Amino acid sequence: MIKGTFKRDSSGRITSYEITGHANAGEYGYDIVCAAVSVLAINTVNGIDSLAGIEPTVQSEEENGGYLYVEVPSGNTQEQSNIVQILLENLLLGMQSVQEQYNDYVQLETT
Repeated sequence: MIKGTFKRDSSGRITSYEITGHANAGEYGYDIVCAAVSVLAINTVNGIDSLAGIEPTVQSEEENGGYLYVEVPSGNTQEQSNIVQILLENLLLGMQSVQEQYNDYVQLETT
């Protein structure tokens, strides 16, 4: 199962997310749940970097896959923060859509 955890600060802004596990919804290379989650998560990292001009902290397990941690550094401009929040909220919405369709394979939590 894929588990996604989104952390919010006291003002409700998402500050980090962590995605762990494998969906095991299909054969390796043909798992559409894993592919959907991967595309959403990596696209968000790329968007934060390209559109907000912020390089997030990224930790991943590249050899075996199944782990991604992304944290947005503090000290950004208001415009950068707004862009980042739009991207992170969009990621959460996308992940919730995947969870609705494939709830046996995806579990989300917001803390």
